[in-house]
Amino acid sequence: MNQYPCSTCGANVEFAPGTTVLKCPYCSAETPLVPTGARVREHSYAQFAGLRRVPVAELAAYTFTCRGCGAVTQSDKVSDRCQFCDAPLVADTTAGDMVAPEAVLPFSVDRPTVREALRAWAASRWFAPNSLRTVTEAESAHSTYLPHWTYDARTRSHYTGQRGEHYWDTETYTDNGETRTRQVRKTRWHSASGTVARDFDDVLIAGTGRVAPKHLSKLEPWPLPQAQPYRPEFLAGHETLRYEVEPEAGLETAKTRMATVIDRDCRDDIGGDEQRVSSVRTSYIDVTFKLMLLPVWLACYLHAGKTYQVMINGRTGAVAGERPYSAAKIAALSLAVAALIAAIVVAVMLSRQ
Repeated sequence: MNQYPCSTCGANVEFAPGTTVLKCPYCSAETPLVPTGARVREHSYAQFAGLRRVPVAELAAYTFTCRGCGAVTQSDKVSDRCQFCDAPLVADTTAGDMVAPEAVLPFSVDRPTVREALRAWAASRWFAPNSLRTVTEAESAHSTYLPHWTYDARTRSHYTGQRGEHYWDTETYTDNGETRTRQVRKTRWHSASGTVARDFDDVLIAGTGRVAPKHLSKLEPWPLPQAQPYRPEFLAGHETLRYEVEPEAGLETAKTRMATVIDRDCRDDIGGDEQRVSSVRTSYIDVTFKLMLLPVWLACYLHAGKTYQVMINGRTGAVAGERPYSAAKIAALSLAVAALIAAIVVAVMLSRQ
């Protein structure tokens, strides 16, 4: 377990978003993060697949012993806070059967920026109830690193299909007893086959299902080239979920996404005016992967007995989330539209008199 005491007052320091320092929340003393010289590495999936592992669902929780108050707690999070004194705790990921994080995209969006992003988002939600304004209280938001898998691969795909070429044919028909002609577009199909190749880099797959995928996808794109080699200091003071999606399952999802791109490549290779793809056989070469932690601010609010979640990209400030609708505002708009239409109808009728 990792904790980082302040050199000035002895309290535990935390990583400050948008900086390269650990900052004390009490005396504001700063401890610079000295570069380690480490580099982000990709790991061979073939070598990994040959290792014996315990499924993540069967792994025990992390045990944290707080050096501040001495409390011993357990959590399935990689980093958390002491339940008794709120001190930041970071697990040792080098031990055990979990895949260790290889990279982290540190937080750069701080709490004041989160507040402004939430205010802008709430103000842009038409027909939202006034209670949505409470989500702008950024103090209720908490910073969380979400686990993601990235996959690289070189692919070669052999396809079979058909190429459609349009042509125009003159068609004769009868209209009211008169013989007429018209041009009709038709398609002539030809068999097609070939091979396409594409290299994929950092196909991103979420390693957790605890947040809504439809909202998480709206936080993209992520500036992945800015990722730093993993070091536990980046996690201090921030929650970090451990992955529950196994890397094998993540790879299958990645292949599904690759297949969509490969299908477009096959159609481009077939050419013509239309394409039909009958079969695709893809070989995946030099597959590599890594576990990366991405920064997200999570905020929740309650409306009409239901909890809604909003997420903020911890690097770009992009906001995505759920929102309720105000029946009163929608009804008021409907009445206003109806009144406007009635006024227009009356004006038109009067103008004709």
